[in-house]
Parts: sequence; structure tokens; C-alpha cells
Amino acid sequence: MEKLLAFLKEQPRDPFLRHALALEYQKAGNTNAAIEVWENLLNELPDYVGAYYHLAGALVNLQEKERALTWYEQGLAAAKKAGDNHAWNELRAAYDDLMDS
Repeated sequence: MEKLLAFLKEQPRDPFLRHALALEYQKAGNTNAAIEVWENLLNELPDYVGAYYHLAGALVNLQEKERALTWYEQGLAAAKKAGDNHAWNELRAAYDDLMDS
């Protein structure tokens, strides 16, 4: 995580580094920090499709179903716009699972 933070000081808007930092926060058990990083990232760069699945999943883990559904829906729209069928399918499956729970 220290290396990521150092890289981010040099490139604070790099979406890959920000996404990686969020994953590290989540892995370390700091889900709220991960969510904050992902939300900031997606609010600034809504076309960064890969982050939606992880953000919504983190919200599901915190039992924040409505927020998770909203982010899944935004991710589905972003994946469709990008023509990323793989991401769309993953997001749709997760969305449907959450709706059925």
C-alpha cells in the first residue's frame, strides 16, 4: 500500500492506481476507505468500468443494498456505453443476485 500511495503522489488522478489502492484498502479490512476511493474515482471518471463491480460488492458486504444497486445500475450503463460485454455480464449477474436476495 505504501508504494501505491507514493505512486499516487506523483500521479494522483491515475485511475488504475486509485482502483488498486481501493482493492488494497478492502483487502486490509478498511472497506469504508475502499468505498470512498471508488466513489471518488467513479464520480470523476464514470467510464472506468472495472471499479463498479468492486464498489457495489463492497457495499453489499456492508449490507447497503440500495446503494449497491444504484452503483450496479450505473456500472451497467457505463459497460454498455463502453461496449464491454464481459463487464456488463458480470455486473448484471451480481445485480440480479442482489435483487433476488
